[in-house]
Amino acid sequence: MWIKLGLDLGGTKTEIVAMDEAGRVLLRRRRPTPQAYGEILGNIVGLVTEAEAELRSPPGTRHTIGLGIPGSISPATGLVRNANTQELNGNPLDRDLQAALGREVRIMNDANCLAVSEAADGAGKGYGVVFAIILGTGVGAGIVVHGRALDGPNRIAGEWGHSPLPWMKPEELPGTRCWCGHSNCLETYLSGPGLAVDTFGPGQRDASSIEQKAAAGDPLARAGLARHADRLARALANLVNTLDPDVIVLGGGVSNMQHPYREVPRLMEPLIFGDSHSINIVQAKHGDSSGVFGAARLWDHG
Repeated sequence: MWIKLGLDLGGTKTEIVAMDEAGRVLLRRRRPTPQAYGEILGNIVGLVTEAEAELRSPPGTRHTIGLGIPGSISPATGLVRNANTQELNGNPLDRDLQAALGREVRIMNDANCLAVSEAADGAGKGYGVVFAIILGTGVGAGIVVHGRALDGPNRIAGEWGHSPLPWMKPEELPGTRCWCGHSNCLETYLSGPGLAVDTFGPGQRDASSIEQKAAAGDPLARAGLARHADRLARALANLVNTLDPDVIVLGGGVSNMQHPYREVPRLMEPLIFGDSHSINIVQAKHGDSSGVFGAARLWDHG
């Protein structure tokens, strides 16, 4: 028997799921994410220990642990970097968890976990190359090729959100400054807060009402959604010209809006380098659960 434990470490909540070999969910729990690094470690260890005690697996059961984080572990230093949960940065999270739990923990970026989950039994099931995107508070992505996550030697494969917006227009110049230190990153335009700022001005971060306001005739909301669709189309056309994935899966809050599926494929058409275009953009099947399900599957290929 094999029980796969997956954890999704977010800024506000940490979730654990236990799945059997067939992908059936045996247990699922959520807790608030603490702020201090030591408390984050303790929270994860506690979730794993309590889950295993509750499951009461028979002797000889194989237990594996996967963890999705909003960052990655540097192959050069072994320390977490680029995590939105700032307390993780600069710490050897995998080594600390292994010491505390007495076994290996596989850790991967949360967008990669989204891609793994959706490719296994979600909206990307049955496709060879799956490019999965989180359009939420930030913008991240993951790539799965024939069932396996593509991490890369630098563990930055899929960091699409920190690529520059392509084919910039005169009215968009000089552009925006990203928190990462570079200019015109896709995250500053395509994230929920980026859409809100572009639509309603500085200080705005909540994009959840924009679609409803646009439907009611609000000219600012309509113009904001039109710009977002155009920018998303440019970014995805550039991606198709580079990777040509079989399917593009969208997750995160912005993926619940209609324009990525209704308007973006049409806008992409003239930008794609080819005479025949198959543009397949779909919404993630598992929603905000994809990350934790994908983490549980990080051991699926040995």
